[in-house]
Amino acid sequence: MFLHVGNNKNIRQKRIIGIFDADTATVSVTTRRFLSNAERRGEVEAANEEIPKSFVLYEKEEGCEICFSQLSTTALLGRSEQGTE
Repeated sequence: MFLHVGNNKNIRQKRIIGIFDADTATVSVTTRRFLSNAERRGEVEAANEEIPKSFVLYEKEEGCEICFSQLSTTALLGRSEQGTE
């Protein structure tokens, strides 16, 4: 199954490592450093140009990728649970 994270971007659910709230997760210096390093490596993308509410960390064949989404973590969790029924 796939999780639709917004703006026609779909991520295979079995590849998802975690879904994080962009406001609370980025309070940590460690998380900000992780995101900054991932962006420098070209591993960050946005599902939309709007201000992100969450980000999804997922596996790819050659490592990990981060996708920022305008959808909340609650909305993404609800979508992921609908796909498993």
